Amino acid sequence: MPIDPRPTLAAPDDDPWLWLEEVEGERALAWVAAQNAATLARLADSRFEADRDAVRTALDRPDKLPAVTRRGAWLYNFWQDAAQPRGLWRRTTLESYRGAAPDWEPLLDLDALAREEGEDWVWHGATTLPGTHDRAMLRLSRGGGDAVVLREFDLTARRFVPDGFAAPEAKGGVDWLDRDTLLLSSALGEGMATRSGYARSVRIWPRGTDPAAAPVIFGCDAEHMGAWAGVEREGGERLAFIDQIGFYETTVHIGDRGGPRQRIDLPADAEFRWQRGWMVVRPRSPWAVDGQTHAPDTLLGIGLDAFLAGDRRFQTLFTPGERRALQGFFWCDGRLVISVLDELRPDFTVFTPGAEGWAGARLPGLPEAGVAHLWPLDMESEESDGSLLAQVEDPITPASLLLTDVRLATPTLLRRSSPTFDARGMVVTRHEAVSVDGERIPYVQTGPAGETGEAPVHLSGYGGFRISRLPHYQGMLGKLWLEKGGTTVVANIRGGGEFGTRWHEAGRREGKRLSHDDFAAVAADLVRRGVTRPGRIAAEGGSNGGLLIANMLTRYPERFGALFCTIPLIDMRRYTKLLAGASWIAEYGDPDKPEDWAFLQHLSAYHAAEPGRPYPPILLATTRRDDRVHPGHARKMAAKLQAMGYTALFHEPGAGGHGYGKDNAEIAGFAALGAAFLRRAIGWEAAEV
Repeated sequence: MPIDPRPTLAAPDDDPWLWLEEVEGERALAWVAAQNAATLARLADSRFEADRDAVRTALDRPDKLPAVTRRGAWLYNFWQDAAQPRGLWRRTTLESYRGAAPDWEPLLDLDALAREEGEDWVWHGATTLPGTHDRAMLRLSRGGGDAVVLREFDLTARRFVPDGFAAPEAKGGVDWLDRDTLLLSSALGEGMATRSGYARSVRIWPRGTDPAAAPVIFGCDAEHMGAWAGVEREGGERLAFIDQIGFYETTVHIGDRGGPRQRIDLPADAEFRWQRGWMVVRPRSPWAVDGQTHAPDTLLGIGLDAFLAGDRRFQTLFTPGERRALQGFFWCDGRLVISVLDELRPDFTVFTPGAEGWAGARLPGLPEAGVAHLWPLDMESEESDGSLLAQVEDPITPASLLLTDVRLATPTLLRRSSPTFDARGMVVTRHEAVSVDGERIPYVQTGPAGETGEAPVHLSGYGGFRISRLPHYQGMLGKLWLEKGGTTVVANIRGGGEFGTRWHEAGRREGKRLSHDDFAAVAADLVRRGVTRPGRIAAEGGSNGGLLIANMLTRYPERFGALFCTIPLIDMRRYTKLLAGASWIAEYGDPDKPEDWAFLQHLSAYHAAEPGRPYPPILLATTRRDDRVHPGHARKMAAKLQAMGYTALFHEPGAGGHGYGKDNAEIAGFAALGAAFLRRAIGWEAAEV
């Protein structure tokens, strides 16, 4: 029987597997069911079950770190464990949270709600009424997708408000204007979604009215990514209207309930924030203004009123270096906090603006290695007293939560998470590979000391959207890989944000190919250093990282022993036509433009895959409720590979959204299945008889 290699680079639109894009199609679901059964029959033995249960126990452990945010007098937390798999929304006081056993007041039992209403509810957060915080708009997802149902909740009575605000399922959200009026950014209604599926309009929604009929006060072009709005309450109410043109371009206006009044006159690719009369700006591309050209990622400060009046005399607060990059910035109680990676080491500075200039001081007491993440304790900026939370960790040290503030106080420990795995004897080291063009690519290695040339290596990366991959606590991989004697590696490939915009730009659009070359270079460097050999390298990546893994299959198959490709983007010919795909054109390019398809086709592993190549075994996994990256990407790639005779397994749980599951049991099962596949495919673990 002849092999069918379609679709191919020569005939990219001749696709025999399009029927698998019908997410709930009868034929497609029958195919998925058969694939799931075959994959589980092959992998779901007693060792898989033991791993799954061990990971679930670790995720459900009672002494893990409860994440909190302060709203008014209370710290709020959403908690999931074995007793509350869907989760419990609860709150306590800061004083109680400092103790060994905080006294939590339950607010909403999501498991009970799902049972009562017969819905597959997944928590997507809440927006409380500023000031009193006695009402909240809850965001509830069916199965974990991005689209949510909006419902008003009474925090005093701990129940939904009868005849309160409620909106049916759609992508978007709300902000409170006052107790009886909401600012609604939603794709709800005919013509209200952009090409990417996000909100196209902002509406004023009075209590007791139909949200679909609420008057539109702001909108964007249907070809743009989306329209959003927010409320600033310091010194009176002011609205900010955001037209998200593309992933890296926005136009912002300030205005009121009548709509936008004044456009913020900045480049569309500039990021900015303001508070208490001061503003900071970070341009993404060179910006010539007031006789100066500011380099990308320079951070500039100015008085807001002066800027709106036409003043462009900025003060430079941060200048990037080759390997010193701005990661982010935020305001807290009138002070600016900036986060920097200096040779991948965390560094934080607090600036206090004033008439005589901006005074900066380094935030003390945080570690200079591993990962440190910093954010305001208070949800509402106008309610902040300057308190900051810092979470610190490294690959073998569980997270600790510290309390500090913008006045440069010495951090105090609030809570420390328990470990999920035994890290005795493990070491963390940093190395660099050299990519095809000579660029140095950092990576972090965790595992036993010394090189054997046979280490079972789990290699992961991402390389997109300016997202930095940092050496976080290993968590599940610690249980599934490190504790068993393996080695893990996290690669800082281009396309990420580790070294700022230049690092991202180098791995965007035409440069995405370089990003993938970087990952392959890290795999080769592990062999060069005597850590392992190609057949013992198992690689994993999800979403944009799934595109990376699919390209390792087609472009560098000889460097890997097995691949785990999760919730992936793969078909680069049709990705803009599938769910939120059009919103990523700025990252990848537009396949409908011949000049973009000229380079995109070489990233489209779905078209590049061909018979007779030495492809390593691959497991492609997605979720049916992923309404961001279409499950058709993974489905079609698995079907094509199987049709050409390759070892390609497939797994698709019915829920989970753009992730590995809606609860700890599903997440544990997804991760354990992937680890079981990888360990066996590289010959580290024999199949159970």
